[in-house]
Amino acid sequence: MDGMDLTKLRASRARRESVDFPVPLEEMCRRYEVLYSGAINDVLREMNLLYQTLPNGIMPLREEMVVVGVAFTIKGAKSLEVKDEMAERVKMLEAITKDSVVVWDTSEDDESAQWGEVMTMTAIRRGCRGAVVDGGVRDTAKVLSQGFPVFVRYRSSNGMLGRFRITSYDTPIQIGRVHIHPGDFVFGDIDGVLIIPREIAYAVLTRAEEICRNEEKIKEWVEDGLSAKEVVDRGGYF
Repeated sequence: MDGMDLTKLRASRARRESVDFPVPLEEMCRRYEVLYSGAINDVLREMNLLYQTLPNGIMPLREEMVVVGVAFTIKGAKSLEVKDEMAERVKMLEAITKDSVVVWDTSEDDESAQWGEVMTMTAIRRGCRGAVVDGGVRDTAKVLSQGFPVFVRYRSSNGMLGRFRITSYDTPIQIGRVHIHPGDFVFGDIDGVLIIPREIAYAVLTRAEEICRNEEKIKEWVEDGLSAKEVVDRGGYF
């Protein structure tokens, strides 16, 4: 009897090969930073990618925070084990790359704070651009004082040790309905966080820039007194 053929499943879950962007990563980040999530989401919808938004509960610590960069993924779960936990955290932190955004799949933890003051300090020194955690933050005032964008579900004084541990990093993860691969593009603002597959990140950027330019024209038409029908007749939308 033949066994199951899992070739396609393995391929879909494997780490993707890195695709180079046509412009420097720093330029990609700079251009994305002046956009907003609605425009980017509309482009993803045009591409029939309707499920690239992380769960709505993951929001910025401050409304004005914007996070942009390539995903550095972390996976963890509740655990009572404490053996070698600090050594694993050290390895993870030292693997964070410049212009990355930490994206943390906590297996829907509802107890621990996976992010805090010292982790923020370390991430900044590594050139990290922000953190998106499907879990908690502690030392919130001291995190905020560092001007580092952090998106989380909740705040808690509970540290991870003895409650939660890292199980892997720099591997594919899933948060909500979204599959996230290392190197995918991350964008977050006041309306939540989007994951843009790396291979289309530049195409999404240029199309979103086009949408933003078009919206400036639409706003001018509205300010000039055109009716809603007249705006739509000119190719506008609401």
